[in-house]
Amino acid sequence: MKDNFLYTKHKPERVFLVGVNIFSKQNSNNSNNLSLLKSLEELEDLAKGVGANVIGKLTQNLKKPTPFYLGIGKIDTLKKIVKDSDIETIICDDELHPSQQRNLEKKIGRNIKIIDRTALILDVFASRAKSREGKLQVSLAQHEYLLPRLIRQWTHLERLGGGIGTRGPGETQIETDRRLIRRKIHSLKAEINTIESRRDLSRRQRKDANLRVITLIGYTNAGKSTLFNRLTGEKAIAKNQYFVTLDPLTRKIRLPSGKFVLVTDTVGFIHKLPPSIIAAFKSTIEEINQSSILLYVNDISHNESDKHKTEVEKIIKSLNLDKIRKIYVENKIDKMKSSTKTALEEVSNTINTLSTEDLPTVFVSAKSGANISSLIETIDSILTSTP
Repeated sequence: MKDNFLYTKHKPERVFLVGVNIFSKQNSNNSNNLSLLKSLEELEDLAKGVGANVIGKLTQNLKKPTPFYLGIGKIDTLKKIVKDSDIETIICDDELHPSQQRNLEKKIGRNIKIIDRTALILDVFASRAKSREGKLQVSLAQHEYLLPRLIRQWTHLERLGGGIGTRGPGETQIETDRRLIRRKIHSLKAEINTIESRRDLSRRQRKDANLRVITLIGYTNAGKSTLFNRLTGEKAIAKNQYFVTLDPLTRKIRLPSGKFVLVTDTVGFIHKLPPSIIAAFKSTIEEINQSSILLYVNDISHNESDKHKTEVEKIIKSLNLDKIRKIYVENKIDKMKSSTKTALEEVSNTINTLSTEDLPTVFVSAKSGANISSLIETIDSILTSTP
């Protein structure tokens, strides 16, 4: 089952990226093309994060989805690129339906590995998971992803020409493997539930101690872990990589008013993050659900900053967590185009106009520490004014 994912322990796999944009009258403007290009840049970063050698990219605008993911003409182009450039793996920028993956494999050739964005994200997760709980959650998501795609492992039987002696044993083996995977899924869920029971106990103890929880959420690589370290004095790993933090990390801090609160760092969100992956990380969702305040950490220096913020808000709403009090934290002001001094002056002049009582916004640099005191005071003020 390994060949559904990207494994790069030896020489880097030669990878080619493919993305499509479904056009309609409502979204036929240039901004969607930009989104596709940015999405492929993100996909490239993810692939490089697990050691892939990205050779190139191919995009296509379509009026509607196709059974092959791409149009027939583009598939011919892709086949030539694969042959001429010695491509080993094709990564599609969307989650493929199992039938789309099979159809594309038949067109391109069975010796070429074809995976989708979901499989790649799961592979990144697998490479980042450190705790027992994190590894279990990733394994659960991988097995649930593989189950409807199991037929891929047995398509080699078609090369025998079908007929007597081929179809029956193949189907039997597939059903056997499906039972094994379902059994593994059941086992993983049971083990995760045991760990979650211990987390539930910790949450009850926090509640009994009247400890409020402040949770950092945001797009991956927005600087959440750096901000967490700045607020708590912790030394959690903070790198310029996607999904450095998979396991919720919680530390206690004291606010200026004397109150003690808990600050929690969580896994980042990303464009086209499938609900199945989010569901696998129940512990993160539960941590967010127990929060008194959510810190929406956003990389203000990123040219897709607004879209990242929208993506996070969409995911939070889908999880029914959008009613929790929030503070917008516009991070990385030190990376704004103007000099740091000028940027800070701009920020200080705009804070009052951009903030409201219901939606406070604080501009900070978690890296330099600029305006962190303002953020802490805002948190303290909200908690003091609410029971």
